[in-house]
Amino acid sequence: MFKVNTDYESSLKHFRLALFDCNLCTLSSVEIQFHIAHLYETQRKYHSAKEAYEQLLQKENLPVQVKATILQQLGWMHHNMDPIDDRISKERYAIQYLQKSLEEDPTSGQSWYYLGRCYSSIGKVQDAFVSYRQSIDKSEASADTWCSIGVLYQQQNQPMDALQAYICAVQLDHGHAVAWMDLGTLYESCSQPRDAIKCYLNATRSKSCSNTSTLAARIKLLQAQFCNLPQSSLQSKTKLLPSIEEAWSLPIPAELTSRQGAMNTTQQQFEHLRANKDNLNPTQRLMLDKLETQYTLMPQQQNTFSLPRNCTNQTSSTREPWRKQLSKSVQGLYKGSTSFLTGFNDQQPLFSTESSQYLLTSNTIKNQNGHLSLPSNSSQVDYLGHLSSQSCIATSGGQKGIALEKESKPSRKRSLGSETSMHAENTSNSCPDSKRLSDNVHQITGVDISNLNCRDFMSPNLAIADNPQHSALLVEKANDSMDIGTCDKVRSTYPATHTKIDNYIFSLPSSSISVATSPKSIEQTNIHTVSNFNSSPNGLHIINGGLQNSQMSVNVDLPRVNSESSPQIPSMTVSIHSSSAEVLKACRNVDENGLTNSHILLDKCPPPRPPNSPYPPLPKEKLNPPTPSIYLENKRDAFFPPLHQFCTNPKNPVTVIRGLAGALKLDLGLFSTKTLVEVNNEHIIEVRTQLLQPAEENWDPTGTKKIWRYESNSSRTTIAKYAQYQASSFQESLREENERKTHLKDHSDNESVSLDNARMKRKGPFKTIKSGINIDLSDIKKWKLQLHELTKLPAFVRVVSAGNLLSHVGYTILGMNTVQLYMKVPGSRTPGHQENNNFCSVNINIGPGDCEWFVVPEDYWGVLNDFCEKNNLNFLMSSWWPNLDDLYQANVPVYRFIQRPGDLVWINAGTVHWVQAIGWCNNIAWNVGPLTASQYKLAVERYEWNKLQNVKSVVPMVHLSWNMARNIKVSDPKLFEMIKYCLLKVLKQCQALREALVAAGKEVIWHGRTKKDPASYCCICEVEVFNLLFVTSEGNLKKTYEIYCLNCAQKSSGNLENFVVLEQYKMEDLIQVYNQFTLEN
Repeated sequence: MFKVNTDYESSLKHFRLALFDCNLCTLSSVEIQFHIAHLYETQRKYHSAKEAYEQLLQKENLPVQVKATILQQLGWMHHNMDPIDDRISKERYAIQYLQKSLEEDPTSGQSWYYLGRCYSSIGKVQDAFVSYRQSIDKSEASADTWCSIGVLYQQQNQPMDALQAYICAVQLDHGHAVAWMDLGTLYESCSQPRDAIKCYLNATRSKSCSNTSTLAARIKLLQAQFCNLPQSSLQSKTKLLPSIEEAWSLPIPAELTSRQGAMNTTQQQFEHLRANKDNLNPTQRLMLDKLETQYTLMPQQQNTFSLPRNCTNQTSSTREPWRKQLSKSVQGLYKGSTSFLTGFNDQQPLFSTESSQYLLTSNTIKNQNGHLSLPSNSSQVDYLGHLSSQSCIATSGGQKGIALEKESKPSRKRSLGSETSMHAENTSNSCPDSKRLSDNVHQITGVDISNLNCRDFMSPNLAIADNPQHSALLVEKANDSMDIGTCDKVRSTYPATHTKIDNYIFSLPSSSISVATSPKSIEQTNIHTVSNFNSSPNGLHIINGGLQNSQMSVNVDLPRVNSESSPQIPSMTVSIHSSSAEVLKACRNVDENGLTNSHILLDKCPPPRPPNSPYPPLPKEKLNPPTPSIYLENKRDAFFPPLHQFCTNPKNPVTVIRGLAGALKLDLGLFSTKTLVEVNNEHIIEVRTQLLQPAEENWDPTGTKKIWRYESNSSRTTIAKYAQYQASSFQESLREENERKTHLKDHSDNESVSLDNARMKRKGPFKTIKSGINIDLSDIKKWKLQLHELTKLPAFVRVVSAGNLLSHVGYTILGMNTVQLYMKVPGSRTPGHQENNNFCSVNINIGPGDCEWFVVPEDYWGVLNDFCEKNNLNFLMSSWWPNLDDLYQANVPVYRFIQRPGDLVWINAGTVHWVQAIGWCNNIAWNVGPLTASQYKLAVERYEWNKLQNVKSVVPMVHLSWNMARNIKVSDPKLFEMIKYCLLKVLKQCQALREALVAAGKEVIWHGRTKKDPASYCCICEVEVFNLLFVTSEGNLKKTYEIYCLNCAQKSSGNLENFVVLEQYKMEDLIQVYNQFTLEN
């Protein structure tokens, strides 16, 4: 699901979790590793993808089809990679891999298609032609292959043959934008503008075309030229090619006609017999009824436009006789009925409008509106087959999901994705420019495991549909003994009660804990029912920070959560007022009494979840509230205590402190681009390549619609190189401004400004810009002057201060308790987000340009989370830029203001914000944690919510809470209560888990830690691991520690025999800290 929604990081994390888990899984280990490799390839991380694919190839007893598919992907990946040495050598490697793949599986039509593309790119026309012909023979109808053949013919100056191939492509897929555009280019090269315009218009109507603005300009130009031509010249001019209407009826080139033509004729005859059923004699009617029944049961139903969701996997050996038998029967009946039927044209062109319906069978997919979904030049048209084809589930990554129409009838095994066309939106390799005549058929990044014979390799019979954008459908051969249509019997069984007590630390009443038993296995069918993955006879097992259902049998006799509340120790028997002795006493006899799950939120606090929109909703006139602003005149104003109180007041989501730099006489020049280059010009920075857009809008690359998803590409450079870019961008802007003033010298200044604003609001094409982000200024040796200058700030906004919670973490968290710099040009964006763990943030504009900010109060983050989900975005991890119209319609208030040089913006805890540079400027930023109850509460809530969302918390709240108890005195009762409660729950958990391990015979080894050691996180699920660390025995011997939480350790080794338990704190030390942490008067 994450892969489909292009949330690749989350997808990768879950695949890794599944790979590490030794429990029964619907995917085999090899399949999971293949998905991981494919994820790398989809993200264009080719080096990592190649390593992952090659590691798979080294495995013993690798199924032939899997090996063939891996080689296929390696070949196609080399074709798509940017050439390291030269293009010829890159294609040579690609061809070698594809040839090896075809040695393993010579029936793979997709591999033949890829091979043809590679040959075409290096000018081996005849080899490319042969490969395409093989692809059509193996994969039957493929719009992409026909489009590539058309390009090949066009490059060889064979326009008529190219025309026929393009017509084949667009009849197979009426919305194949690339084929329509290439066809338009062909007509344009033959001086037939009227037909070229029609083709370009068809291309722009396709949702898969992303350069509609370019095509629209081309169409407009051709229309102008066409209108200016004399009527006599249009009539007298000889056409080199038939018109588009005439070409629609042309047959396939004879040398490429394959078995699909014969099947098409059978289709025509069969439909004609159906239409004239009344004219048949009784015997022929009876025969036709039988043929209709047989036709209905025929694998890969040929008379539907929708792709079957449930696909049985018949081999070609069983498929072909059935097809031939049906064809012979239809032809025999047809011949016998000719005395009764009239008007049937046996020589009807293969690609007439009516007969072309066959070519669309099972090759296009209806979208939710019933329209045909279309491939683009970046769409992937192949199959990734694995598991059994009992059910098709989309699992891999296009940018937009698609709806697959259900098909209850059985379907034969499909070859490669050239049989299927899917629609891709907003891809990087979308429709090429109309002038381009290179082999621009879609770039394919998907994978094929279409013919996996995985009886001894694949786990339960579940087919995974991969990549709706790239049209990769995961299918696989079923067992030979499988009956046709068993796919209709797939059932998913879910327990009636499913309470997951995860390793987050919030509390649930013990009475609410229930364990669902696994359903009985269904052995009468060949289908492995998906049952409750979290239920097991062993119940619930302890994990770090809590408890979780486990499916595996654990030999270590660790205590379990008791689903009955009566024998458990009531949670109120110990409280923050209890002594450490009472807390430890409550942990005794855990085997008898069971454990309640640990949490650091108070019992009265509900589990974290996105909040509902505040009620009653704000009136429309209050949706643009004024931004709280403080104007400073001198240093005394900056250090005035009410300023601190005003900024940290939860009622103020944001505060702008105007004139701070002037009041404190800060030397902002120390952070200027000029100084940065002089101090450390080779310092590495991250660069984000973005599109220049109006601040209040976010358009898709085509400029056709407003979207929430914000795309940017990451790269790296040095401060010196980015400084050159920043300067050249400024000079270019000055030059454009001077040119504009020259053209507009008769207009007033106001008119110039309005024209400039109109230009900025134009819907694409958008200019590409680069923004320098996350420039680390933490090194005191390199940036001594800069960091010292910031000590002039008031204590509550300093990077380091006793009242800053982040100063008590004990180690560096880059960008949070250290300074980061941002180098910007106009239009540079920081997408919407909340700060890590909901901490406050400080941002100072160095100048010389301004920045525009958009801010939403913390109470409304649930509304923005809902919008992200509706737009297939992850609120925590994705890049998004809110649509202001959506927010206003949902009654969400938005603060909007300008930050000028020297202004400090204080973002309060949990505030959602996004920023765009108006001019050329630098900014510095860091996080702070005020010592307040509201800050701590929001930080802990996000800490728990992150666990539920499988997102790592950058701030380790358990580790931080113990350090706060050691270092500070708290006088706020609410803050004290929350910190003390965290200590209580963690102390109980540590004691109970330690005793359980010792009772189970597991040795706990003293490891210790130093003050500057960072907090520990599980290397698998990335939850914080406190005190008791699980490391592999091998890692312990080599002193290369990979830390695991108990939950992940148990998943890897049920009896923990491969793990060693290390202890970082003595229980006596923790007890002492707990007892000494008291409320100050």
